[in-house]
Amino acid sequence: MSNKASIETQEQALKVAKGTQKQGQTKAQTKLIAQGIEKGIAEYKKQQSKKSRERDKERKQQIKHKQRQVEEPVNSVSEYRAQKLPWILLAVSWLGFISFSVYTLNL
Repeated sequence: MSNKASIETQEQALKVAKGTQKQGQTKAQTKLIAQGIEKGIAEYKKQQSKKSRERDKERKQQIKHKQRQVEEPVNSVSEYRAQKLPWILLAVSWLGFISFSVYTLNL
């Protein structure tokens, strides 16, 4: 991976270095200052991209958490119905058996 900064960043750093240039400062010194500024800009960009990734990750986690909260009541209702269904079927079958028995005994 190359640590070479973009041309735009190099130009920006050189412009800032020339803007702060002191009387009697050599070109080599100005170039060194520009390189330091360039490294600072590159480090700042890295930090900002890292913060951006962290914010994005946190935002995605919040979205997932909200989706889980929305899905949870739906799941609990369907679970309740799933637990209730066997008992309803049992009661219906017993009622059917009892009514069949009563009907056959009365004949």
